[in-house]
Amino acid sequence: MGKNTANKYEIKWLNEPEEHDYPAAISYLSLIYDMERARDLIKQLKQAPISSYKAKDIFRASALSLLGVSNFHVKKDSKKITKGVALSPLLLIRDKINGKMIIADGYHRLCAVYTFDEDAVIPCKIK
Repeated sequence: MGKNTANKYEIKWLNEPEEHDYPAAISYLSLIYDMERARDLIKQLKQAPISSYKAKDIFRASALSLLGVSNFHVKKDSKKITKGVALSPLLLIRDKINGKMIIADGYHRLCAVYTFDEDAVIPCKIK
């Protein structure tokens, strides 16, 4: 897929994260923080406004590797993009101590979007 496919497909986004994104984020965050802190972060994310950042900048801030299109979840999200299905905004946490962005939910969506257009602007809730 590459950058040129961005012209073929418009990446659509929901206005708000889906409700099931929050339990997924708590599950992930509870591996990094204790459960009380994870729940508190989710409470803050639910109240946070939507912000927008470029896919490449989120990757740089997170210091994560790009998953390939052969990954099942990335493939599934890529199909949603080609079918015009709106994706859920990402849930992000600023890890100020380590100077990194934690992708609490949406890593596979980010990887899928990046394969279409690294400059794509992605809606996020960030705390």
